[in-house]
Amino acid sequence: MAEFEFEKQLTVTETGIPGLKVVDLPVHGDNRGWFKENWQREKMVAAGIPDLRFVQNNISFNDNKGVTRGIHAEPWDKFISVATGSVFGAWVDLRPGAGFGKVFTCTLDPSRAIFVPRGVGNSYQALEDGTAYTYLVDAHWSLELKKTYTFVNLADPELAIQWPIPLEECELSEADRAHPMLADALPMAPRRTLVTGCNGQLGRAVRAMAEERGLNGSFDYCDIDTFDMSDPAAYGKFDWSLYGTVINCGAYTAVDRAETPEGRKACWAANATGPALLARTCAEHGIALVHVSSDYVFDGTAELHSEDEALSPLSVYGQSKAAGDLAVESCPAHYILRSSWVIGRGHNFVKTMRALSDRCADAGDALERVTVVDDQVGRLTFTETMAGAIFHLLGYREGDMEPTAPAPYGLYNCTNSGDAASWAKIAAAVFDRANGNGGRVVPVSTADYYANAAGPIAPRPEHSALDLSKLDATGFAPADWHEELDVYMDELLAE
Repeated sequence: MAEFEFEKQLTVTETGIPGLKVVDLPVHGDNRGWFKENWQREKMVAAGIPDLRFVQNNISFNDNKGVTRGIHAEPWDKFISVATGSVFGAWVDLRPGAGFGKVFTCTLDPSRAIFVPRGVGNSYQALEDGTAYTYLVDAHWSLELKKTYTFVNLADPELAIQWPIPLEECELSEADRAHPMLADALPMAPRRTLVTGCNGQLGRAVRAMAEERGLNGSFDYCDIDTFDMSDPAAYGKFDWSLYGTVINCGAYTAVDRAETPEGRKACWAANATGPALLARTCAEHGIALVHVSSDYVFDGTAELHSEDEALSPLSVYGQSKAAGDLAVESCPAHYILRSSWVIGRGHNFVKTMRALSDRCADAGDALERVTVVDDQVGRLTFTETMAGAIFHLLGYREGDMEPTAPAPYGLYNCTNSGDAASWAKIAAAVFDRANGNGGRVVPVSTADYYANAAGPIAPRPEHSALDLSKLDATGFAPADWHEELDVYMDELLAE
């Protein structure tokens, strides 16, 4: 039996292949043998191994020295170690991108393990008789997943792997001998992304950005007609093992209608029940969940809201969004993006104000003034900005086919930057940009504006500005809302 080093410190070393990490393990020996913590979640995660939900443990026993297996890339992450004996391992990056075909090799024994990310091809050669090779994976085997495997030949001269025992002297399976050379190997297809609420303002922006970046082939889209996320029975239509991310753009946003009996039920179904079921499904399958929240989870007494402010919703809509946030937080891999005053491709405040500005311009003095609330203060959130933040947090970089450098999971405020302004000030800016008639906007209080309303009116937060420093710290700097409004208005006026 080969000797190995006892009493190492737990260390994690990068390999040059993104995500592939060598792990040196402390092994404690005495006259009886040895003991090690082969996997210890708290210590491993602190040392730099991803915090995954491992669901299966496999052992491959190799009778004889020289048994060689691989090179297989599978659609799951692995934590590989050796129980007895030792192996020479070779790993090849088979993910699409600039790193395709990069090789790393090293020897594994009971004191050294390796974390192998999804899409990195794995192979090894037993260096001793009776070698037991064991690995944890974060997805259950399925026939559907098996269809996504990809392979490359152990003997490919382009890989130039220096096998300690020549392959012609080794035990190989016929399937492994027949694997293609790197030039003919298929890159591992990225995990799929499901976008709910795809026909809403944010859903359209996410879809446009995925198309712009060449990612639509790995994105699936659904709306309430194809997937009612508040219906438990609807979840059976998906093979969730194929997905790595769900971006939930679906929501009920009729704030005043939510105060009616019918609206209340629909609001809670879309904003609370649906996210809770999504969170449970994503947690069960190790899927990252992106969810969009609202400034309405606050009562608006603070002038600037941070991510750690206590929830204090005033309205049915705000209460349902707060409940959805709490449900999504139960999913280990989650991003909650808290927005305010969303503007995208669809019905919204800016389009309404542009139309009123045109009416004023056409009517001359016949329509003298338009009243707009001036005691609610916040910032606009353009859906292109929010879509960009989502892709950034998930780890998509320009040219990436799948995430490579995600931000830490958690809650992030996400609006455009700039000064906090009232609805009336924003309306005046739209009027001026459209027809130079910002003076037609008359600021009024919320109470006066809704004084003669026929139906129920939801209470609104007075202050909606969100602190963006946490998002800024990830390297994503939202554009100033004034600048984005100019771009948006240019597009509206060009139609």
